[in-house]
This record gives sequence, C-alpha cells and structure tokens, in this order.
Amino acid sequence: MSEDVLGIVLAGGEGKRLMPLTADRAKPAVPFGGVHRLIDFVLSNLVHGGIRRICVLTQYKSHSLDRHVSTTWRLSSLSGEYVTPVPAQQRLGPRWFQGSADAIHQSLNLVYDENPAYIAVFGADNIYRMDPGQMIDAHLKSGAGVTVAGIRVPRAEASAFGVIDTTDGTRIEAFLEKPADPPGLPDAPGESYVSMGNYVFTTQALIDALHADAENLRSKHDMGRDIIPAFVKRGDAAVYDFATNEVPGETERDHGYWRDVGTIDNYFDAHTDLISTHPIFNLYNRRWPILAHPGQRAAAKFVEGGTAQQSIVAGGCIISGAQVIDSVLSPDVYVENGAVVQGAVLLDGARVGAGAVVRRAILDKNVVVPPGAHIGVDLTRDREHYHVSPAGIVVLGKGERAI
Repeated sequence: MSEDVLGIVLAGGEGKRLMPLTADRAKPAVPFGGVHRLIDFVLSNLVHGGIRRICVLTQYKSHSLDRHVSTTWRLSSLSGEYVTPVPAQQRLGPRWFQGSADAIHQSLNLVYDENPAYIAVFGADNIYRMDPGQMIDAHLKSGAGVTVAGIRVPRAEASAFGVIDTTDGTRIEAFLEKPADPPGLPDAPGESYVSMGNYVFTTQALIDALHADAENLRSKHDMGRDIIPAFVKRGDAAVYDFATNEVPGETERDHGYWRDVGTIDNYFDAHTDLISTHPIFNLYNRRWPILAHPGQRAAAKFVEGGTAQQSIVAGGCIISGAQVIDSVLSPDVYVENGAVVQGAVLLDGARVGAGAVVRRAILDKNVVVPPGAHIGVDLTRDREHYHVSPAGIVVLGKGERAI
C-alpha cells in the first residue's frame, strides 16, 4: 500500500515562538538531540513506514533546510524513491504560500505527476516515533476522505491545541481550535484528543477540498483551520488514536511519546527527556532509528580530567578539564578548563571559555562564552542582554558572543 502513497511534509513555517533559534533558519532545520534536525523525525518515520516518495514544502529561510534534505536524505533513485525539497514556485500567480493548504494547492503538480491513491500530509517539527503504515490501514478501514492522527492528553492541557471531538471514538464530530472547555473522550472523560498535525487523505477528496478552499475568500487556507473542518462538516473525517500505534524497538516508557517543540521551553524540556538512564524518549532504538547525517568528525574527547555526567556528547566535542552535567552537546563543542555546563543545550561549534558557567541555557551555533562569563546564574542580569524564556531558559542566538 505504501507504494501508492505520496508523502507531503509541511516545512514552511516561520517558527516565531522559537526565536532566536529561527532567526536565521527554518524551524524544521533547528538542530535537536546532538546530531539531528527537527525534520529528521518525520522523515525517519515516513521512510521506515515505507513511504519513500516525499516532497518537503519549504518557504521561509529555507537554505539550511534545503541543503540538509538534499545532502542527507538520499534514497534509491533506481527504485523511484526520493525526498526532495520544494520551494514556493508561484505556479498560480506572483505570490508566496498563503497557508499550509495553499502550499499544497500551489504544488498539486507534484500530485498529478505521481498520481497516488493516498496522500500523507505530515508536519515537520514534532519529536515522536510513529509507523504511518498503521495509520494508513486505519484510513482505508474508515472509508473517510481524511483521517487525523489524535493524541490523548489530559483535558486540562488540551486547550492549547486543536481538539478533536468524537462521540464514537472513530468519526470526528467537531474540530475545535483551542477550546476553553475541551470535550472528553467516550472511553476516558478526563482526556481529550488533540491533533498531531498528521493527516492521511484519499487523493481526489483532498484535491476537491483544496480547489474549493482556494475559491473561498474568507479562508485562511490552513489545513487545521479550514480543510479539516470542511471534511468534518460533511461527515467525512475520521480520527486515528496514536496510542494504538506500535513501533519496533520502543520501550514501555517511550511508547506514545509526542512532543510539540514550538516554544523555547518545550524545546528545552524535550532535550531533558533524552538524557536520563531510562529516557522518556529513547534515541537509541536501533530497530527504528532517527536517521541523520553522521558528518566527518573525530570522536568526542575528554582530557585534563574533563567529565560528562548524564549527558549526550556528539562527535568532535572536546571537554578539557571541565564539567558537563545534564546537558546535550552537538558536534564540535569545546568546553575549556574549569568551566561548568549544567542543564544546557549547546549547538554546533559553541565555545565555553575557561572558568565560565553555563546553566539552564541554549547556546546556538558558534556562540562564544568568554573565560569567566556566567550564563543562567543571574537571570535579572541575563534579561538585560539575552533572550530569556518564561521558564527562565537563557538563549544566545547564532554566532553571538556573551558579555
């Protein structure tokens, strides 16, 4: 069945809530977990699930994202497999994508060229494992025009998301955008379904919906706000329970894990989920690995008594007479003698000078912390110079030099 499915990944969002990490790159290109980019998670899921014709729709600040997809995600051309970035081509006039639905509408030439029976439309910036083949099977059984992946969350937390209302656990009765009083589930009144932003469509049903939406002058041309509610209104939408999805090699602890990393605090918290002895999300599942470009780097090195505890340290890093605790270090990070890095996320090429202290912070690519500087120690002072999140995470943007 996967041979008759085209994958479309929506990767054109600005990611304003992840600033300053998205000041110079698209949100799906933001590094995560040491050696990955956010987009690697959805692409790994699709490829492992047998969907190997994939178009990545891009728009804002897409250079590093386009380069990453082009250089990392090379499938077998002999068997017609590909992952290709597709920028806004202005095929319908001199305008950029007006929303996620308009992005697909302007790119329907990709659909006509492949002529698939089904289309999997997935978001590009969440952390999770999922076998999309099981969702496609559920879509075929439902007979609906669209199937929406739903994840169960406590009702008290559901108001921050798009909520799926269903009375029988299968058909969607209403699709509610951030409701004040989210509806409970038939089998669990204390829980609600929230949309994961992953959809499986019967192709012709999606094409018809996109054409109708394009003619609606009041539409925002968004998949979640406009297209899905249109299917719901005519009783043609089903929900897929993510809790039923089983992935090879998963643990009981990380089964059903899904994290929206749309804010700095969520992005930071998702990293803390990786580093415990029995992690909430296990990056070391060899049966369903999150694929990434390994890079040409030497192994990490610890010298002069340098140590790392409860941490992920990527290749090319040098910890020289310093302490790294509860942290995630991307490739080529250098932490000098006497420095302390605790509860931090350091992206590629960050430098922490001798005697410096970095706590509860995110240092973007090539950030330099001079010897003796303190980051995350005095938040009142930090707010005068850096971006500080609501939860007190200090963030230095790409190439920034600390005070």
